[in-house]
Amino acid sequence: MRLFRPALAAVALAGCTLALAAAPAGAAGTAKGWFAWVGPKGAPFFVENPPDGRCLTMSQESRGAHNATALPATVYPEKECKGTPVRLAPGAHAPRNAPFSSVKFGSR
Repeated sequence: MRLFRPALAAVALAGCTLALAAAPAGAAGTAKGWFAWVGPKGAPFFVENPPDGRCLTMSQESRGAHNATALPATVYPEKECKGTPVRLAPGAHAPRNAPFSSVKFGSR
């Protein structure tokens, strides 16, 4: 998983990154492709090959999700993947001004 732009500060992944590093090779799945969003002041952010099945909580304003991965993405209005979810099929976009606070990839 690679993060681009100031996305490292935008996504709270410390625990997730540790878990991926400790997992045996091939054990952790990834959503091949990229997931993009608009952050503070309209700055674009994206993450490449996000982890499958793990909740990624955003640490700052996030809106306009674009799922360009091979797996469905589910965005949530609250942190820690809580609240009424919105599912984005591969290639789907949420409205540009639609806010979200966390995201999870895959069918789980």
